[in-house]
Amino acid sequence: MGRTSDAREKILTVAQELIESRGYSGLGVAEICKAAGVPKGSFYYFFESKEALALAVLDEHWEAQRSAWSRVLQDDAEPLSRLRRLFEETEAGLRENQQNCGTVSGCMFGNLTLELSNQTEPIRKRLQQIFEAQVEMVDQVIAEAREPGETALGDTREAARSIVAQLEGQVLFAKLYNNPQHLEALWENCLSLLSVRRTNTAAVSS
Repeated sequence: MGRTSDAREKILTVAQELIESRGYSGLGVAEICKAAGVPKGSFYYFFESKEALALAVLDEHWEAQRSAWSRVLQDDAEPLSRLRRLFEETEAGLRENQQNCGTVSGCMFGNLTLELSNQTEPIRKRLQQIFEAQVEMVDQVIAEAREPGETALGDTREAARSIVAQLEGQVLFAKLYNNPQHLEALWENCLSLLSVRRTNTAAVSS
């Protein structure tokens, strides 16, 4: 195969699969190219380094996740119901991953944060940008919930950061114990964190 238009996508697809299953550090360019069925020259035509490939994988993975989060969090449902739906869909995704692969692979962003954040500055910065974008999306939902008085919360930004951190942490536990059930605690923890008035809980628990 030459430097055709689909070579880049094949490299990206294989790299994402390998990074999700094995991590980044142990992968070599030759292995990625062999699995993708493309010559090594094609790799360096599209990516100047393995780090550049990792950044492209992060961008593509985030684009897909951002689309999924937007679909849920920008829906017409009540704000807190949208948050609960996000938790439910994340858990469902982990369960599907477990059924397909036999194990819970976790979150690529969290996995690479643990593996690479102290090793490569460009990847660390990109991960920061992604997590900040997640926080911003959740913050907008919490701010909407505060307007009609569903929550007595003051600082929505820090609450959003805590929710994203909790979601990421529970996904990490799901991976560690190979059990997506760890995400089931997210909803009740979220209600407590947001100081949701219990008179409103029934409206967002269905």
